[in-house]
Amino acid sequence: MSAPAPLRRPQAFLAFDFSPRRVGVAIGNTMLKQAQPLTTVSAMGDARFAAIGRLVREWQPDALVVGVPTHPDGAPHDNTRRAKAFARQLHGRFRLPVHEVDERYTSVEAMSQDASDVDAAAAALILEQYLRAQV
Repeated sequence: MSAPAPLRRPQAFLAFDFSPRRVGVAIGNTMLKQAQPLTTVSAMGDARFAAIGRLVREWQPDALVVGVPTHPDGAPHDNTRRAKAFARQLHGRFRLPVHEVDERYTSVEAMSQDASDVDAAAAALILEQYLRAQV
C-alpha cells in the first residue's frame, strides 16, 4: 500500500490589470480558484511600486499574475510591451514568480458586469483565467 500524496498548501496570488495610468489589483488562491477585486493603484513611478509593495506585504502572495493585452488577433501592440516590462519590474522588485496571462476583453467584461472598480474587476478576471488553467 503506498502512502497518500502529501497535501499541497493552497497558493495565493496577486493579479494586476496594467495600464500606463492605473493598475487594477485582485487577490485569489488555488484552493477556491476564485479571485476578488482589491483596489486600483493610480500612482505613478516609485509611488506605484510602493503601493504595490504594501499590498504584497499585506497579502503575502506566493506569485504574481499580470494581464498582457494584445490585439484581437493576438498581435502585440505598445501596451503589450509596457505590460511585459511591468511584469519584469514586479519580479525584480519583489522577487516573486510572475505569470503572464492573455487579458483580451477583461476590461470589457468587467464593464459589462457593472463593476464599481473596472480595473480591479478586470484583474480578478485575469486571475480567475489563470487559476482555471492550473491543474
